[in-house]
Amino acid sequence: MRPIRRIPDATMRVMALQQPSAGVVVPLDVPTPVAGSGQLLIRVLACGVCRTDLHMVDGDLPARPLPIVPGHEIVGGVEAVGDEVGGFAPGDRVGVPWLGYTCGDCAYCRSGRENLCRAARFTGYDLPGGYAEWTVADARFCFRLPDRYDDVHLAPLLCAGLIGYRALRLAGDAERLGLYGFGASAHIVAQLARSEGRRVFAFTREGDDEAQSLARELGADWAGSSDTPAPDELDAAIIFAPVGALVPLALRSVARGGTVVCAGIHMSDIPSFPYELLWQERSIRSVANLTRADGTELLERVAQAPVRTVVERFPLMAAEEALDSIRSGRLRGAAVLTP
Repeated sequence: MRPIRRIPDATMRVMALQQPSAGVVVPLDVPTPVAGSGQLLIRVLACGVCRTDLHMVDGDLPARPLPIVPGHEIVGGVEAVGDEVGGFAPGDRVGVPWLGYTCGDCAYCRSGRENLCRAARFTGYDLPGGYAEWTVADARFCFRLPDRYDDVHLAPLLCAGLIGYRALRLAGDAERLGLYGFGASAHIVAQLARSEGRRVFAFTREGDDEAQSLARELGADWAGSSDTPAPDELDAAIIFAPVGALVPLALRSVARGGTVVCAGIHMSDIPSFPYELLWQERSIRSVANLTRADGTELLERVAQAPVRTVVERFPLMAAEEALDSIRSGRLRGAAVLTP
């Protein structure tokens, strides 16, 4: 499916963070970018709004040179192809994820762990993001997208789906899987886990009936408050909520030899807890970024066995409203901007 091409104007509208820890993004008119060597010029068709964007806007992540245009769940149409680009042509539909560049030469890159590259650069943080009408991206880090999804429902797969998929892989072959925080990532992971025959237990903030209802709708065996003990021992737990206090709670719920995976880029401090919770070969591990292999694997998988992304659409100029819906916990599923 190829998007309709449109000639870019000399300037474009973006939503940008101008001041560190400002807590808001504001509209700006900036020059429309041009595809350089190795790059694609992309017309943004949809861009997911990620909690990482919120951490950046609220100052939880170190500031980068400002202004920053956030957004790293980009679905777009290729308008122009720079020199030394192969495999893409104008009119193609592509996905642009969080990982936007790696050195390719370090020990991490050479061992299949490019997500840990010290020279990595990230879309919507170091590189132009998708809260915009147009963007440019390194063609080597763009994905081909399955035709069976529309632009808006594809967008959350490019980070919420990818980080969730990597976290699921790090959780091992756990049959009984706990998901702490049931938002953009968890509602995708729940479906992936159920398709593998796993049992899913969803933990949300107290009184979040909407998230618990969505979890049951998507096949969870149980859904309840995070401070409620699981009805069965868990083999593994994935924590998506950026709340460090959930780590000891999850450790209490996992069986001997179980794993707790922390899937966020930022989390509040983990409180002290007794060694007894970690003993019996329980483990804690984190997820950092993604690899291109993660993206290829997930997109191939959902092309054959689709998942349902639950989205709420916002116009580009309502990016601040979309961010606030995540901040307040009002969002059901994922937020997506449509320029």
